[in-house]
Amino acid sequence: MKIITALIVGLVAAVVLAQAAGNAATMSPAPIVVEGFQTPESVLYDSRGDVYLVANINGNPTAVDGNGFISKISPSGKVIALKWIDGTKAGVKLNAPKGMAIVDDTLYVADITAVRKFNRGSGQFMGSIDIMGATFMNDLAAGRDRSVYATDSGLKPDFSPSGTDAVYRIDRMGKVTALAKGADLNHPNGVTVRADGSVLVVGFAEKGEVYALGKDGKKSAVAMLPAGQLDGIEIARDGTLLVSSWASSSVYRVMKDGTAKAIVENVKAPADIGYDSKRNRVLIPQFQDNKVLIQSL
Repeated sequence: MKIITALIVGLVAAVVLAQAAGNAATMSPAPIVVEGFQTPESVLYDSRGDVYLVANINGNPTAVDGNGFISKISPSGKVIALKWIDGTKAGVKLNAPKGMAIVDDTLYVADITAVRKFNRGSGQFMGSIDIMGATFMNDLAAGRDRSVYATDSGLKPDFSPSGTDAVYRIDRMGKVTALAKGADLNHPNGVTVRADGSVLVVGFAEKGEVYALGKDGKKSAVAMLPAGQLDGIEIARDGTLLVSSWASSSVYRVMKDGTAKAIVENVKAPADIGYDSKRNRVLIPQFQDNKVLIQSL
């Protein structure tokens, strides 16, 4: 009887260990936390350089103070250059950088009422594109047509509505046209572009609306998330959407049928997220905690 009991106990232990090993194998690696930033608002994956770029407001999001900077970090979390692009240096214009996009050899950066241009490799300042009438330029995304799409969240310095809510298109010649304008855009914040050219947008309003804008600027519903104050949006390599929410301190995965589930939780003030398509990671700037969370999915 003792032998049988011992065999049963051994078998149960083996099953438990096998299950634990299997669970461990399917768990995502521990997140990487990188600290030392100054009001990090956006993270962008540069696939050519295989680096992450971090936009640091470094103060008030609407202050024309010339002290914003862009950091460069490696996928391992090493800070390659904290102030790779530095607004305090002569010949560089950068106040409160937010969303970023790359087209060919140009890095575009949203900056209050303008979009700044920098050389993708060297970081050299290449000029500005002023967005007439804008009050709070926020996020950028590159389309396959090599245009850059830009959001104006329509906010005053005290964060009350300014009424300038808009999504703009900037073509390769720098010409700016409004794709859509109006309060129904719900303080447009994060933006990304589908392969078919439609533009996906999330707003910082209380309701968690994800919507699309066609080439004619017409708005159509995509999903309604459980929480609002949405900031960043990215398209994952499986076609699902990744969306950050300040209201719930989380990042959601939005399925193709519109259903959403929080996949990263308890991240305070998750701003304009990035996505590492090579490693299937979400890159989360924590606006108020001055750090970036690198989370495998």
